[in-house]
Amino acid sequence: MVVEVVFPPVASDADTGRLNRWLVAEGARVREGEPLFEIETDPVTEIEAPASGVLRGLRAKPGDRLSAGATLAWIVAEDEPFDPDLQALAGELRALLAPAPSAPPGDAPALLDDADERAPALPPAPALVISAGARLNRLWLARGGGAPIVFIHGFGADLNGWRPLVSRLPAAYSALALDLPGHGASPFAGETTVAALTAAVAAALAEEGVSTAHLVGHSLGGAIAAALTTAPGFRALSLALVSPAGLGPEVNGAFIAGFLRARSEASLSPWMRELVADPAALGSALVNTTLRQRAAGELVDAQTRLAEALFPDGAQAFDIRPWLAAIAIPAKVIVGVEDRILPSRQAEGLSGLIALHRLARVGHMPHLEARAEVARLLTELVRAGA
Repeated sequence: MVVEVVFPPVASDADTGRLNRWLVAEGARVREGEPLFEIETDPVTEIEAPASGVLRGLRAKPGDRLSAGATLAWIVAEDEPFDPDLQALAGELRALLAPAPSAPPGDAPALLDDADERAPALPPAPALVISAGARLNRLWLARGGGAPIVFIHGFGADLNGWRPLVSRLPAAYSALALDLPGHGASPFAGETTVAALTAAVAAALAEEGVSTAHLVGHSLGGAIAAALTTAPGFRALSLALVSPAGLGPEVNGAFIAGFLRARSEASLSPWMRELVADPAALGSALVNTTLRQRAAGELVDAQTRLAEALFPDGAQAFDIRPWLAAIAIPAKVIVGVEDRILPSRQAEGLSGLIALHRLARVGHMPHLEARAEVARLLTELVRAGA
């Protein structure tokens, strides 16, 4: 049992109010109906606890001005596993995935034209994020039986990077790959947080009719795959993270900056070679494909905004460890020992229930550099999660 404690409406003419003080300390037991905190009114109003249990994860302090409905804390059962970051992410996803309120008859909003969707002046409202997510480019790379494997690529890549790996999986498997917002053939509607990117993917899966799946994510896609395990209405059967982002603060900021600046084969090739331990594993086709996709400039602009938000000043601004700590499905983390983008040592210290596979003489792209080994590990994982 986890019960959310929210800030109540203060008055019909006010959207916000001020938290005066907590009447119960974090970690203390509370009984349903017992005064829990005070809000600043005239006179001060006491707000009662919505349930009995232990008060955990306080997210507001006395003096904070808050909107009605804002999450203040949670009440959980005694000794119940609880992680405030995981609960907060689940709340964000629920908000992002909630249907937009219906407009009154005769007051329907005007439709945006294509140019407005591609380059909004400001980040869109959640309803627009969901709308963009439903139009994410996706492709069935294999059609077999059972629950599909959903593949989520990393920063700067697209769904085609999974083709060599999928070709080595059993023919009986189904494989669905997606282009993230601002990547490949997917539009960018201003999604610059892991929660918003995850909501876009979740909406695309719902549009595709996929509510149960095995998840495979590479780099940034690994963080999104981990977050997707908490999405309401979706059930993950297994989780494979390939060189995942979000396991520590370090990231090769020079690579990200150089990759985004490059406009020719001569300038892009050296940065692309940083992705692999052996440059022969990369080939020129991937470089040329990347250049063709960014020719119009829109993908570079979108990915620059994403990089500024997710990797500010050459650091990773998000942490997936709290989500992995709550994983109750078969899971593997696969890293290359010679990864020059995200140091493989950051994968140490995970739950003992998550298998860690360290591949020697492999860089940031295990699914390309060691596709046979990765295909074998995925086959084991899908069988375990089926």
